[in-house]
Amino acid sequence: MGLGYIGLPTAIIAAKHGVDIVGVDINPSVVEQTNAGHLHIIEPGMEEMLQDVVKSGKLHASTSPEVADAYFMVVPTPFKGDHEPDVSYVEAATRAVIPFLKEGDLYVIESTSPIGTTEMMANIIYNERPELKDKIFIAYCPERVLPGNVIYELVHNDRVIGGLNSASTEKAIEFYSQFVKGTLHKTNARTAEMCKLTENSSRDVQIAFANELSLICDKAGINVWELINLANKHPRVNILQPGCGVGGHCIAVDPYFITADFPAESKLISDAREINNYKAFWCAEKVKNAMLEFELKHHRKPVVAMMGLAFKPNIDDLRESPAKHIVAKVMQSCNNAEILVVEPNVKEHNVFKLTDYKDAYENADIVVFLTAHDPFRTLPWREDKVILDFCGIYKK
Repeated sequence: MGLGYIGLPTAIIAAKHGVDIVGVDINPSVVEQTNAGHLHIIEPGMEEMLQDVVKSGKLHASTSPEVADAYFMVVPTPFKGDHEPDVSYVEAATRAVIPFLKEGDLYVIESTSPIGTTEMMANIIYNERPELKDKIFIAYCPERVLPGNVIYELVHNDRVIGGLNSASTEKAIEFYSQFVKGTLHKTNARTAEMCKLTENSSRDVQIAFANELSLICDKAGINVWELINLANKHPRVNILQPGCGVGGHCIAVDPYFITADFPAESKLISDAREINNYKAFWCAEKVKNAMLEFELKHHRKPVVAMMGLAFKPNIDDLRESPAKHIVAKVMQSCNNAEILVVEPNVKEHNVFKLTDYKDAYENADIVVFLTAHDPFRTLPWREDKVILDFCGIYKK
């Protein structure tokens, strides 16, 4: 259930290992593209695999569920209002499969979820189908893959699998062992849910430390890239690289699933979220100040190239992207300055008119690097341009 950045690769990998897969998505365009063997996301090497499993009949896509032996919820879990987790997509996907469930079936949630979601969905299933109580297997198994390296990591990464009971855990392990070569670690559903939230909150805190360092170093006149490189020479120090914030549907979202339920206990996690959100605001202010200084010095408005919209290098995923937020903030206050928006991994965008990265770099007075895409690293440093390097293209 769900053919997005995780659901579709999981479906393809499982099908490639001999499992008969029905991929379900509410977007007819995604279903049509999938059945035609066209990948609607960027993931190196995966389109060829999709074509193979579609051609062999191991995978087909549909806009509605079909009778199966195992059901996997791989839909988004965004937040709503004041950073409250929204499990409505998980619930909708669950309710869609309830009529098809039968004794002995496996039901697994992969979507990142607040603690207790698996139990909540089990209650919904049993309220609708009381005759299935204790006769189906229910588990939680979060994904932990890196976009751009999904083919390898879906197979080789360890997985944490938590059933509502030991029988459910074993049933889920039986399924995943068909294509996962990494170790399958047994636990209970609540611990598995918390494990995913913990992993991404830990990353968020580590990134916040690097981003906070970048704010301090900017004020102190210190090159943060050089500083971190030197500090990391210590055998027990491993500081991450700063950026323009934190994006994506995991690290920028999952900590809120903890802070919403445990506000008094999650001070560090909450502060990290604030720091990483503030970094994007700080970057936007830096750009606006640079534009003002240019106009005062040259008596004309600058041409500004905003380099990158994706939340991390070399992918097309713009979800929760701080770069996209910064571009929008700058454009709102640009006062008719010319803003060139660049995202080499996206063909077109419904809000921003996109410009080729080489043309933008050549024509811009101010160049703002927001995402460290590989093509940007081929651009030479130009003393005749104002360069704001928020993602370490030049380490300057």
